Amino acid sequence: MVEIVRTNDLVLVGFLQSLLENANIPVLVADMHMSALEGMIGAFPRRFLVPDDDAAQARRLIREAGLGGELRHE
Repeated sequence: MVEIVRTNDLVLVGFLQSLLENANIPVLVADMHMSALEGMIGAFPRRFLVPDDDAAQARRLIREAGLGGELRHE
């Protein structure tokens, strides 16, 4: 698994998860349940993890959606 995005933006979390799942790219949104501990203040970013084999396609989809600036460095 490789981390491709890290964000506190819950709208972006939902959009990216939908984008990747609709492209049949398995995605794990890590730290999603930290919100219960933090009180929904956005202190802990959510991390998007995809299989190594799907990382290039996931990055391409995110760039094509105009969100290339959200990508972690390769």
